Amino acid sequence: MVRKSYQVIIDRPMGFRDHFGNTYPVNYGYIPELLAGDGEEQDVYIISQHVSQPLTTFFGELVAIIHRKDDVEDKWILTSPGENLTLEAIQAQTYFIEQYFTSSIEMLEEEIL
Repeated sequence: MVRKSYQVIIDRPMGFRDHFGNTYPVNYGYIPELLAGDGEEQDVYIISQHVSQPLTTFFGELVAIIHRKDDVEDKWILTSPGENLTLEAIQAQTYFIEQYFTSSIEMLEEEIL
């Protein structure tokens, strides 16, 4: 499978604190006009060694999907083009929210041509 790239609008930048008291250690946003299981735009975590500051937009590659068993939508993981992530890195960076859900992470492999 060739990795697909997407443009993301960041609505919860790194450092954002939500009304539950969770502080976002990563940028979090959505893909405009791509609807998810909840009927809203697809939510995305941005995890990258090349991103260390709050963003307003991001262009990156889909590398994993968090499948929530107790929610109506999945969360996507995007990273910088050409960057690889480990399952452990994704778990560590998304734990701040994903700890409240029962989920599994599907790693998407890049096709070698």
